[in-house]
Amino acid sequence: MNSNVHRGAHTLSRMATTAFEEGRDTVASFVNAYSRNEIIFTSGATEAINLVASSFGRSTLKEGDEVVLTEMEHHSNIVPWQMIAQETGAVLKFVKIDFEKGGLDLEHMETLLTEKTKLVGFQHVSNVMGCINPVQDMVTMIRQKSPNAKILLDACQSVPHMKVDVQELGVDFLAASGHKMCGPTGIGFLWGREDLLNSMPPYMGGGEMIDQVTLEGSTYAQAPARFEAGTPPIAQAVGLASAIRYLEKIGMDKVEAYEHEIASYMYKRMSQVDKVTVLGPPEGVERAALCAFYVDGVHPSDLSTFLDIEGVAVRAGHHCCQPLHQAKGISHSARASLYIYNTKEEVDYFVDQLEKTIQFFTGLETQIDGASGGDDGFIPFI
Repeated sequence: MNSNVHRGAHTLSRMATTAFEEGRDTVASFVNAYSRNEIIFTSGATEAINLVASSFGRSTLKEGDEVVLTEMEHHSNIVPWQMIAQETGAVLKFVKIDFEKGGLDLEHMETLLTEKTKLVGFQHVSNVMGCINPVQDMVTMIRQKSPNAKILLDACQSVPHMKVDVQELGVDFLAASGHKMCGPTGIGFLWGREDLLNSMPPYMGGGEMIDQVTLEGSTYAQAPARFEAGTPPIAQAVGLASAIRYLEKIGMDKVEAYEHEIASYMYKRMSQVDKVTVLGPPEGVERAALCAFYVDGVHPSDLSTFLDIEGVAVRAGHHCCQPLHQAKGISHSARASLYIYNTKEEVDYFVDQLEKTIQFFTGLETQIDGASGGDDGFIPFI
């Protein structure tokens, strides 16, 4: 079906268009959109958030308006708003993290919300803390304190792992990416309320997004076409739909239950490892199936390198969340992430190798500290 969509009357084009638009229906059903027209295909969640910032933000925000974000946001939900704020004169405010509780400080959030607040953006699940934010409670607070504000939810870490219903959540925009949910790279989507999307100017100009074009000017199509200029990610959208059908066959309730079980198990195991500090909620609080952590005296890059040798893949760095790490007073962390294909036996293997790696570096440090000169204290490079 290698043909462009929406443009040809021949068989291949019709087949490709059908598969592509069935993909839109699949995504719309998966998040319980009010209409299929509310699903905009993008290259990923980053483009989806940039679309909102560039289209809604640029057309709506003015000097003195306020955008409320949080310290735990991924860079993709900070940098676009910084850029738009520089253009428009809008002010950015950030909700603090309560590191003892392992989540957002909602009391602080309430103090930031005013009549000047025009947009509030936050993660459904933190990609570092692993905390699950109480979206519906936050939405209620925002609607009461800032009734004119729009709400953008970064759902990258929730859509693949639990049932997400945009009608129940009550937000205005939701961004997600496909590669985190068994789909291809280069595909994501923005969900937005249809009337809101149609009130926003196009994000990019070109083919597909137009109604009429003359040399004097152009008029634009309604959503979703308005925000899908040019050739869309056709194969990726079809692949994403296949991934969604796979997850739906398993059942998102089963996915969520399994992940909470294995997440609790990994947190408990890691909490017993000496010198390890796990970020996020304490034991007993429901969390996502990931643990970002740091080890006293061992750099995360060294940890990840040695674990990789043993066949364990963890991420090391700031995870595109530098402000979060700065707020915690650390530069980097390591992160172990689980999904439906991981097992408790794999968690055990990971923790065993983590303990061995920490012991190696601890022993190396002791040898260096105890060296008294001469060849007796020589430590070979490994």
